[in-house]
Amino acid sequence: MLEGAEVRLAVDIGGTFTDIVLDVGEVRKTRKLLTTPTRPEEAVLDGMRLILGDARAHFSDIDVFIHGTTLATNAIIERRGAKTALIATDGFRDVLDIGTESRYDQYDLSIDKPKPLAPRNLRFTVPERIDAHGAVRLPLDEAAVRALAPKLRALNIESVAIAFLHSYANPEHERRTAAILAEEMPGISLTVSSAVCPEIREYERTSTAVANAYVQPLIDGYLARMSDALQIEQYRGAIYLVTSGGGVTSLETARRFPVRLVESGPAGGAIFAAQIAARLGERKVLSFDMGGTTAKICLIEKYQPETSRVFEVDRAARFLKGSGLPVRIPVIEMVEIGAGGGSIAHVDAMKRVTVGPESASSEPGPACYGRGGQRPAVTDADVALGMIDPDDFAGGTMKLDPELSKRALLSSVGEPLGLSAETAAYAVHEVVCENMASAARVHAVERGAVVGEHTLIAFGGAAPLHAARVAEKIGVSRVIVPSNAGVGSAVGFLAAPIAYELVRSRHVRLDDFDTDAVSDLLREMATEARVLVEPGAAGAPVRERRAAFMRYVGQGHEIAIELPNRRLTPADLAGLRETFEADYAAMFERSIPGAAIEVLSWSVLATTEARNPARVADVARMPAGNASGSRKFFDGRAGEVIEIPLYRREDMAPGATIAGPAVIAEDETSTFVSTSFDAHIDGAGSIVMERKAA
Repeated sequence: MLEGAEVRLAVDIGGTFTDIVLDVGEVRKTRKLLTTPTRPEEAVLDGMRLILGDARAHFSDIDVFIHGTTLATNAIIERRGAKTALIATDGFRDVLDIGTESRYDQYDLSIDKPKPLAPRNLRFTVPERIDAHGAVRLPLDEAAVRALAPKLRALNIESVAIAFLHSYANPEHERRTAAILAEEMPGISLTVSSAVCPEIREYERTSTAVANAYVQPLIDGYLARMSDALQIEQYRGAIYLVTSGGGVTSLETARRFPVRLVESGPAGGAIFAAQIAARLGERKVLSFDMGGTTAKICLIEKYQPETSRVFEVDRAARFLKGSGLPVRIPVIEMVEIGAGGGSIAHVDAMKRVTVGPESASSEPGPACYGRGGQRPAVTDADVALGMIDPDDFAGGTMKLDPELSKRALLSSVGEPLGLSAETAAYAVHEVVCENMASAARVHAVERGAVVGEHTLIAFGGAAPLHAARVAEKIGVSRVIVPSNAGVGSAVGFLAAPIAYELVRSRHVRLDDFDTDAVSDLLREMATEARVLVEPGAAGAPVRERRAAFMRYVGQGHEIAIELPNRRLTPADLAGLRETFEADYAAMFERSIPGAAIEVLSWSVLATTEARNPARVADVARMPAGNASGSRKFFDGRAGEVIEIPLYRREDMAPGATIAGPAVIAEDETSTFVSTSFDAHIDGAGSIVMERKAA
């Protein structure tokens, strides 16, 4: 089976499950295990041993290992990172508290802002000053820096972020401070903002540097243990980490800049959905990724997910921008909420059924796992409704106990509201679906899209169970559940290109544009990005994508304009203005004739080519034939238990068609086809649900 075939393995560590995907040539195998939160590498290594056993292979046979994880995000949200200090320019100790001076809710006098990762008593300043042009106004006081070392040691500081004013224009003082601290405190983790985020806007840059410092010891330790364990297992292949922007990077780069991993798992899901969209010719897609802990929703147009340069972690208000900790990194744009199979349900003080964001995770897990969980989770509701076969969960590797689900639902939801266990389960299912539908509506509206015009692509262990109801709520008439949906993010990792994006700030006006200086800057950035990409490309072509972040002079935000991949000339300036004004008008309905234009930052992305799937042909539809069995399903709308057919996905040939309601089961997940939909298997093996005619 292995002879001559490339062997590629991907691992996605989620809050509840760790997903493993092994590709041996054209043959794919998958595994799903409970995550081991205290030592995540244990579940990874156990899963790798199991899946390699399935393929009769060994660690030494793997050519490429691609890894994504939510460990960095979870560490920030749960405040499990390192004890982190911040060193700032004298007079700028409170940048993290002042922020941008904006309020995410103008009329709420008691808003809760997320607490900074470096509290005020762990923030220090030193005399130094560099201006916005990079000129030194006040030399760095090196004695003041050395005097900080005993204080940091006394406080047991594990990691230090250094963020000086205007260091994006001149990093000399930050680098010297780091060198002094490395000399005085050997072994301490050091992050300089000019390396992590060399961009204007000191609050976002400082926040990003502190976030990187906060998670660096945790991620660095985990990746070091993982690397050592793989060497013991005689692994000799390449190791890559998936970044938030949808590319993969080297182990060394990930250990240096772990903040780039904060959305690596969800990014893999967006890549997976984009690949499915390209294979099926779906130009407008809403990807719906629901796992054990969170649900992620992303708009994908023309087979490309939308990207951004800012992501907020730990939002105090679910849908309000500005309520979280800003992290300025290249990221795939999506909305993420605490709604997964492990999200805990309860009744609040106003007698409302509430679901999430707290999760049962993998330990103890939902009540039905029988691992000590007492509170009901979404999975418990799905089990009590009859949507999940308790004897065949995760391919039969776990047995679920429906009685434990019903007992927990009665205790936390049913008895406080006078409902039966089944009706309580229906209420939980409805609430979590409405939460996800609301997130989809908000995400679409913020981007000027009509959500009902999109096809929903559902994946993750829990999404196929809820996709039909979410589609009903948001007016979507077509839902696709791809093959390997239960481990979709890990499958997406295998399609991610090796890539790295650099963004640097240098202010330039179009009416005073030094093309030689800008071209030199872009060439320098391209060289640096290629150094991080080419070793992993293994001889594959590396292309560049250059962009300028432009705005009208005096405006607060920029839009990205693509640049030619060569040295710029004065003749390019008219084209730059024309392209900017056309894109600006497309966004805001009009441009501002004759207004001065400026560039604030520059970007260079070095990347290998992504693997594009071939389009699949249509297949003739035919009745699916006899069901494999049946399930007793509680129909909440009718208030009664009904018998619905159960089909095994592997028994359904391309073209096989069924009518809802029904359940289509497989090892990684189950798909619920509601009464509103018919379903068929397409030429790619995807389940396609289409709304029935009225």
